Amino acid sequence: MRRHPSADRIEAAHVTVTSQISDQLKTWRRDFHTFAEIGWTEFRTTSAIISVLRDLGWDTVYGPKLHAAGSRLGVPSAEVLAAERKRAVDQGADPGLVEAMGDGFTGVLGVLESGRPGPAVCFRFDIDSNDLVECSEASHRPFAEGFASINAGAMHGCGHDGHAAIGLGLATTLAERRDELTGTVKIIFQPAEEGVRGAHSIVAAGWFDDVDLFVATHLMADGERGAIVTGADGYLASTKFDVTFTGLGSHAGGDPEKGKNALLAAASAALNLHAIPRHSEGASRINVGTFQAGEGRNVVPRTATIRVETRGLNSEINDFMFARAQDIVAGAARMYDLDHELTVVGRADREDPSPELLPYIRDSFSGVQGVSTISDTSGIGGSEDATAMMKRVKECGGLATYVQIGMATSWGHHTERFDVDEDMLAVGVEAETKVALGAGEFLAGLGR
Repeated sequence: MRRHPSADRIEAAHVTVTSQISDQLKTWRRDFHTFAEIGWTEFRTTSAIISVLRDLGWDTVYGPKLHAAGSRLGVPSAEVLAAERKRAVDQGADPGLVEAMGDGFTGVLGVLESGRPGPAVCFRFDIDSNDLVECSEASHRPFAEGFASINAGAMHGCGHDGHAAIGLGLATTLAERRDELTGTVKIIFQPAEEGVRGAHSIVAAGWFDDVDLFVATHLMADGERGAIVTGADGYLASTKFDVTFTGLGSHAGGDPEKGKNALLAAASAALNLHAIPRHSEGASRINVGTFQAGEGRNVVPRTATIRVETRGLNSEINDFMFARAQDIVAGAARMYDLDHELTVVGRADREDPSPELLPYIRDSFSGVQGVSTISDTSGIGGSEDATAMMKRVKECGGLATYVQIGMATSWGHHTERFDVDEDMLAVGVEAETKVALGAGEFLAGLGR
């Protein structure tokens, strides 16, 4: 394989994650796991990250300044946010930082200026948990070892607790080697990735417009331990939306003809949404994930809500699925003579990695202890809002990719028994420290 101009630079750096940092990675990860917070409510998590970054000498951007407010999607109600802010403070968050985050302006951007000319390199780590009830059996390690989530209905079932820890580990190693850096390093600790909600407002605020090299990172469960994918692709475009049908209640026995049955409208919509034809030009998906309706067996249901997602191999196919879905929902409402409201609460585009960046990422992971294999593609088939960041970086002339780090765990993502292989955290820190240290020479070798 042809060596890149930066390869010798990377090898000369001799990046090693010390046992002290490795232990700290586990401590951070377990702390975030214990105090899991769902999207746009990561007040304690954000507060803790800001405190560490400040102690390391990083500048921090957070609160409304981090986001374009009008571009946020799927933000919880004011009542939920108020309760989550209080809980975060009760669990040790800095009250002043929580207040500064206001109505869910969570997440933080860390910035480290080298004081020398060079590129802007950006790393992204998501920090939100899932809507899950964690397993409370002794066979589940977080429960057995005392760091299972204490927050009802919130659990880190996708590895974002590990991602946040990797980000802090990276911030630590780069702060220690600041005199070897050129240009600027940014680390985005992103809220609300679940439901593909949180990236868009940060992108809209302009924080990626000057980025020359961008790397998003994800731990991958139920695979080969130490298997690295330098350019995960195949992420599907997606639209997440909620629909509320509003009809008219009545006595189901005494005067059913006076009612307008919202449950039946939602049921009709749910069945017909799944009847949308699949697209001939690539993968297409539709799923009605939740259905809530009714108040009692003898009452004609006056409200019903469904939560739905469409996906497509690319944005055009997803747009086809979403357009048909809107037609079906509107038709179901007309059929039962009632009103409906459709709200988009998340979205993601298809965006593939920059191919010219992948050999450099491969070089950076090569030789790292714990790495078993390295490949350049994955074809994963899920959806990710980091693609919005990748897209903007590429639009502005930069290079972008999405890295996966394999874990041989027995339970997959978004399950109540999910756990992180904590030895893999140091792999991400070591390799991505190399990425940052060598980025200037690599990009110069490409004539950038």
